[in-house]
Amino acid sequence: MAFGAVGSAMTTSLLRAEDSPVDASGKVIAGFETNEPAAESDGLWKPFSDRKIRVGIAGYGLCKFGAQFGFQDHPNVEVAAVTDLIVDRRAQLAKACRCEKVYESCEAMLNDDSIEAVYIATDAPSHASLAITALQRGKHVASAVPAVFGSLEDADRLFEAVKKTGRHYMMFETSCFHKDLYAWHRRYDAGALGKIVYSEGEYYHYFGKPLGGYNPKTRTVDTNGWRKGLPPQWYPTHATAFYVGVTGQWFTEVSALGTPSVVSHLQPENNQYKNPFGSEVGLFRTAEGGMSRMAVSWDMPSAHGEQGRVYGQKDEKVRVSTARPALPPGMAAGSHGGSHGHLTSEFVDAILRNRKPWIDAAQSLNMTVAGIVAHQSALRDGETLRVPQYHMDQSSNS
Repeated sequence: MAFGAVGSAMTTSLLRAEDSPVDASGKVIAGFETNEPAAESDGLWKPFSDRKIRVGIAGYGLCKFGAQFGFQDHPNVEVAAVTDLIVDRRAQLAKACRCEKVYESCEAMLNDDSIEAVYIATDAPSHASLAITALQRGKHVASAVPAVFGSLEDADRLFEAVKKTGRHYMMFETSCFHKDLYAWHRRYDAGALGKIVYSEGEYYHYFGKPLGGYNPKTRTVDTNGWRKGLPPQWYPTHATAFYVGVTGQWFTEVSALGTPSVVSHLQPENNQYKNPFGSEVGLFRTAEGGMSRMAVSWDMPSAHGEQGRVYGQKDEKVRVSTARPALPPGMAAGSHGGSHGHLTSEFVDAILRNRKPWIDAAQSLNMTVAGIVAHQSALRDGETLRVPQYHMDQSSNS
């Protein structure tokens, strides 16, 4: 096979300012800032294959998510088709991905047998059903977070679909390729940290006004969409990654509390979820016997970001690279801590090498279902509840 040139040892995570999505006030949406410095990589990107994977992309939306992760710039990808339920955004996604083929819906695109893999960047409530359908139609699946939306039953269905079809599934959890989390992950795998005694993760995103979301009743993006009143711990993975992503382990039980909000749309009578909380914090027991505090909040105007800390029983010096992998030439690391391009590159490489992706179905669900159970605990004033766990080498969740 003839392979292309290798990539640069230094990969920028900067995007053009005009590529950053903005909210209704014209401000860049939190997480999509373009002020990240260049990120050191672990060397040169080495081509593995000259094969191009035909990828379909679903969803442009408020955050322009379908085009944010650089599938269109990866040398081993051909963006074969795109879709969005809203006509003008469908056209914008096609232009951004340099793709001529469009479909009116993701379901229609999944009928295209020439498409080998899909990236599902649609509204969060549709992630699980679309992923399951794509898997059943023989396609590899990458999905925006969360893997499932408030449903433990959907988690079981998604997990069974991955195992039954043998297709690759990967959730694009941006925290996993933050510089600090990735470094902890590498050091943990090398044995430098020992067991994690305590970890904490935080996802703070102020929703003083509802951020627009897809509304299936109106088939538009508006302030009554899926984000309005969203239970915080239904969107937990930016926080829970600071344990699950570091270790590959899982949570076993949780006691959580929620705080009522002064924000009007976070009042239970004003949102479709009857959710009373603007902030939720869970204290989890981990598979290693340690503790994790995971917090998600929509109603603290002074707080913002995806962040966390990890403390092990050891802190040894080891000879292991903690730099993030090199990216192909012309592919930006992107926003959310320079994670976007790395997630896409990991997914593509897993397909080409027929190997398990880092954030596989088990890790994706272990990050997600922990928050679903945490919200149940908060509604029960902190009752300790068991968290289901998923393992790819077992026939069912435990």
